[in-house]
Formats: sequence, C-alpha cells, structure tokens
Amino acid sequence: MKAPPRLQALIDEGLIDSVVRQLMSGKEAMVYVVRCGDETRCAKIYKEANQRSFRQAVDYTENRKVKNTRLQRAMAKGTKFGRQATEAAWQSAEVDALYRLAAAGVRVPVPYNFVEGVLLMELVTDAHGDAAPRLNDVVFTPEDARLHHATLLDEVVRMLCAGVVHGDLSEFNVLLAADGPVIIDLPQAVDAAGNNHARRMLLRDVANLADFFGRVAPELLSTRYGEEIWNLYERGELQPGSALTGRFARPTGPVDLGGVLREVDDARAEEAARLVRMAAR
Repeated sequence: MKAPPRLQALIDEGLIDSVVRQLMSGKEAMVYVVRCGDETRCAKIYKEANQRSFRQAVDYTENRKVKNTRLQRAMAKGTKFGRQATEAAWQSAEVDALYRLAAAGVRVPVPYNFVEGVLLMELVTDAHGDAAPRLNDVVFTPEDARLHHATLLDEVVRMLCAGVVHGDLSEFNVLLAADGPVIIDLPQAVDAAGNNHARRMLLRDVANLADFFGRVAPELLSTRYGEEIWNLYERGELQPGSALTGRFARPTGPVDLGGVLREVDDARAEEAARLVRMAAR
C-alpha cells in the first residue's frame, strides 16, 4: 500500500522498508503493519491532540517532569510552543513506559525506535502468525477466563513493582498473543509513587479485568485484588509473584471523613470519564 506521509519519512531514512497495511485506528493513534528487513513490525502514528478522543487529563500528567525549565514554563502557560512540548511529552511517556516495563519483564510489545511521533515496535501475533486480537474480540471458557485473569494480575503486580500503573487497562488494550496476554497502549501510564491518583487508577484497572472476565467466571466479581495489591505495595511487601488471595479487610479505626469525600468525588469523576470512553468507542 502507499505509505502515509509520516511513514514515508521513515522509509526515506531507512528505518522501515515498506508499509503492508493499516492494522487499526484507535482513540489516540493509527497503527500500521510494516516491514523492516526480514521482520514484520508495527508502526504507531500518534494523532494530534485535537484529533484524539482521549484527553490528556491532569490526573494522568500529574508529576510528569521536564528537565528543561524553559519547556516547563511554556507548558505551564499553554503557549503554542508549550502545547507542542506537552504533546511530545505525552507521546514519549508511552515509549518510556514500554522500555521500563520490558526491562522489568512485563509482557508489553518490544519497542524498537521512536521518531517524529512514530513508534516502531513488535507486532504481537497469534498462533497462526496473524496480528493478535484484543481480549474484547475473543470468546473465553470459564477456565480460560480464570487463567488469563490470573496472568494479567501478575502483570499488574510486576508493573507496580516497576513503579508504573497502566491507568486505562481494560479488555480493549490487552492483546491475546500465542503465548498469552500482552498489555498495550501506555501513553497515560502514571508513576505509582509520584501521582496522587495512582491508587484509584490501579483499583480501576484491576476492577476492569474482574468485570470483563467475570462475565464468564462470576466468582471474580466479588474479589478485591486491587485493594490487596495496593496495600502490599504501600507496606513495601509487594514483589513479582506475590501470592494473592483476592480478599481484603479494611483497617478499623477513626473514619477519615475528608478521605471518604475525596473517594466519592474520585468515583464520580471516574464514572463520568468511563461514560466518555465508552461513547468514544
């Protein structure tokens, strides 16, 4: 097929040889299958901010640092230059997260290069060598649902041990490869220690997994893995492979009314955001 202009630049530079086909068009990017020598990879072209349905909510960008103070000032003022810098930081967040998580052994696509808003990375495939489907496009038996749920909980734990919370994990951004689930779409990933919303996002990610797999394995709906995982993390006891029970008892003692109200406000904001995401899909 004819290469889109932004991929033609990579062909001219010798980073890819040809464009095979468009793989998908998502809320923040378009993905193409490309050839690089003897390998088939994928190229993710990020959409401009005004073309995306996913917004750079302050919850996600909180505590993301830029070393250059001039850039920091421009981003804070929202100048044209600052908006361009914010956009670049948003795109590079996924690249940084992919390298960080791949090094930690998390099942994510292997990143190869990032040039001018285009991310070259591994093409995740199924048992037949075709592009792997999303979880949302696969029908599961109860046994398979329990297996993949447990596998993804292990990945969530490994991510958190690496200091990362996905922030938008669901059946729409997990691929089912030949050897199991692979987590994708990480531009909204947050730093677990540096973002005040990290706990809420982790609980939501884990709840999304339980809700999806619970459709065929209903016992998962009553589990409380998210709270258990975060509690272990806060206590410094979480490790890759930590044994989880799915049970969690809230500590007893004086009620933090302010904290409860913040939880209510967060829940309302999250429900509104969920409805926006569903409408976008």
